[in-house]
Amino acid sequence: MGTTKTDDEAGTTEATEVKPDEETVDATGTEATDDTPEEATAEADLVESDGEDKEPSGVGQGAGAVVSAALGIVSLTGSWIGTVAAARETLIGQLQTSQTATVAKQVKEVYGDAWQTSALWGGLFALLALVVGVVVLARPAFGAPGKPQPVWIKSVAWGGVALGVIGLLLAVLKYTDILLGLPSTS
Repeated sequence: MGTTKTDDEAGTTEATEVKPDEETVDATGTEATDDTPEEATAEADLVESDGEDKEPSGVGQGAGAVVSAALGIVSLTGSWIGTVAAARETLIGQLQTSQTATVAKQVKEVYGDAWQTSALWGGLFALLALVVGVVVLARPAFGAPGKPQPVWIKSVAWGGVALGVIGLLLAVLKYTDILLGLPSTS
């Protein structure tokens, strides 16, 4: 007991018999369903958005590489928080140093501690740049080892690591007064 489709319903020039147990197939060879076009589109979006078929885009790694380079630059040029912390140390040094203190003590308390605070913050930003850059470079080994990392991400991450190393070295030299130490007051 089947029904016969006419030319208009089937989209062909000959009549086709459809049996109730069989599914219809349209001209593209895909199965016809009772879904509306909106339901079919939503269903297709769900299939695409489940993430199994898509490959990672590398946006997170790229952002990490750029952050690493930016932190490296901040470690070399100074940051707002480092400047505020140094100014605070200067103020504390002025408040805690009496007028009768020696010049060497005044210079150390007012300028030396601020200089070391600035170096400390620069070193912190350099260390962050170094860690973020190394994590970005090491990520493919733990995430998707078969997929190569884009060259620009590697380049920017290596730049961040290099800036981090330079910033950390300069911060240590600055903190220990090897680089631009306080002037002699004797």
